[in-house]
Amino acid sequence: IIQVSYRCPGFTDPMDATEEIQKICDQVKGEVQKNTKKVYEEFRAVKYTSQVVNGTNYLIKVHVGGHIYLHLKVYQSRPYDGGEVVLTSVHDDKDDTIVHL
Repeated sequence: IIQVSYRCPGFTDPMDATEEIQKICDQVKGEVQKNTKKVYEEFRAVKYTSQVVNGTNYLIKVHVGGHIYLHLKVYQSRPYDGGEVVLTSVHDDKDDTIVHL
């Protein structure tokens, strides 16, 4: 009997946000505003880290004006599964390093 074990890798080191990460943020902005009960004129992805699972988990640091940042956890299904983007959690008033939410 051959036993195969698979260990899901952890999150990557934080990286500068890309255009693709900003697009993901733009897709969940409405839900973020609903959850925080705030309207954000600025909503700019700054840093992110990712984890490949059955799709991809993203932890994203978003600048929303002044010295205020949000930390978002977003899941994106694989492209051949539709590539759906789902907001998993939001933590507001964050200015620290991205950590697992």
